[in-house]
Amino acid sequence: MPNRFSNFVKRIAFTIAIVLLFCITSLLAQDFDKVQFTEVKATDNIYMLQGAGGNIGLFFGDDGLFLIDDQFAPLHEKLIEMIRQLSLDSVADFSNAFLINTHFHHDHTGGNELIGDAGAVIVAHEKGRERLTVEQFVPFFDSRNPALKRTGLPVITFKSDISFHLNGERVDVIHVARAHTDGDAIVHFTNSNVIHTGDIVFMQTYPFIDLDNGGSVAGTIKGTELILSLSNNNTKIIPGHGNMTDRAGLELYHKMLISTYNQVQQLVTDGKTLDEIQAANPTKEFDEMFNGFISNDAYVGLLYRDLTESAK
Repeated sequence: MPNRFSNFVKRIAFTIAIVLLFCITSLLAQDFDKVQFTEVKATDNIYMLQGAGGNIGLFFGDDGLFLIDDQFAPLHEKLIEMIRQLSLDSVADFSNAFLINTHFHHDHTGGNELIGDAGAVIVAHEKGRERLTVEQFVPFFDSRNPALKRTGLPVITFKSDISFHLNGERVDVIHVARAHTDGDAIVHFTNSNVIHTGDIVFMQTYPFIDLDNGGSVAGTIKGTELILSLSNNNTKIIPGHGNMTDRAGLELYHKMLISTYNQVQQLVTDGKTLDEIQAANPTKEFDEMFNGFISNDAYVGLLYRDLTESAK
C-alpha cells in the first residue's frame, strides 16, 4: 500500500509539473510587453540574443545581416531595435538578410512572417519547412500553432548542409537527423569558431526532445557528438536554450545524455516501470546542474518513452 500511494503521489506531482510548465510557457508567450532582449557577445559581430523562447544568433557586417531563429512575432520591434544598437545602425532592416530556422518550433520561428515580409531570405532544412506549412502541434506542451503564411516559409531548403560566404566568414549550416526534431540544423561560423546548436543542446535544464515530431535521444547524442567534433577549447557555443557555453560545458552535457540514457535503458531492460525508474532517480548526478524548466522526471519520462517505443 505505501508503495502504491507513493507511486500515485509521484504521478500526480509529475502531471502537475507538466501542467505548470505549459501554463508558464503560455504566460510567457502572452506577456511580451515585459520581455527585454539581452545580448551576449561571442565576437565583434556575432552575438547571442536572449528574450523569450529559443536563443537567437546575430551576425552582421558589410554584406548584410545573418539571423538564426527569431522567437515570437510580438517581439519583432524589440529585436529590430537590439540589432540596430549592436550593429551601430549598419543593418537597419531585413532587406539584405538571411534568416536560418534551426527547426520548426514556434519559439524559434514565431517572427518568420514579419521578417519575411521585410525581405529576408529564409532558409531551413526541408523537413523544417514541411512542418511549417501545416498546423504545428507539440503534444508534450499541448501546443498548437497555425501553418505559416507564404512570406514566413523558408524559400531555400537543404537535405544535408549548405554554406554561406558573407561578411568575411564561411558559415556552414548542417542537418542533424532525428535529434530534437526531424528537421534540425546547427550553424557553424568556421572562421570565428562559434557554433549555434539550435535545440540539440540545452544548458541549465534537461533537454526537451520532441519525439512526436521526429526527435530521438540517440539522434540528440549523435548531434552533440558532431558539435564536439567541430569544436575546440576556444569554441563559443550558443545553445538553443540557456547560457552561452564552451567545449567543457558541451562535454558535460554529452556526459549527462550518455549516462542518463544508459541508466534508463538498463532499468527498462530489467523490466522496471516508469514510476520505478523515476523513483530510482537516474539523473541525480546531474540534477543540480540541469534540473530547470524541463524537470528530471519529465526528462526521464522522455527517455523511457523513446526507449520503450523504439523497441516495439
